[in-house]
Amino acid sequence: MKFKLIIALVQDAKTDEVLDAARAAGATGATVITSVRGEGLRQKKTFLGLTVAGQRDMALFLVEEHKATDILEAVASAGKFLEEPGSGVTFQLDIEDAIGLETQVAAMRSSLQEDEL
Repeated sequence: MKFKLIIALVQDAKTDEVLDAARAAGATGATVITSVRGEGLRQKKTFLGLTVAGQRDMALFLVEEHKATDILEAVASAGKFLEEPGSGVTFQLDIEDAIGLETQVAAMRSSLQEDEL
């Protein structure tokens, strides 16, 4: 099986919606890293040296290659990345090797068999 890693940087208020959308689109799991920080085109304003910005989370999805685009689009839609500037970004990377996915692969194979019926 070939895999993609989808990385989504999301406003923390939308993380649960993004995770639900990814699962509905075919993701079988996720890892969330909380309280990440980033900077976009414009620097956020500061107050007494403290950045005035909402928290962000990083969601990582290791998914089957053929489902990656659907999951990527579902994540972007749930996070409103195109509608609300600064709400988040998502992208995908090719994965060369992965170890420790035995239960995920079994679930993916079962899902593929169901899709074929």
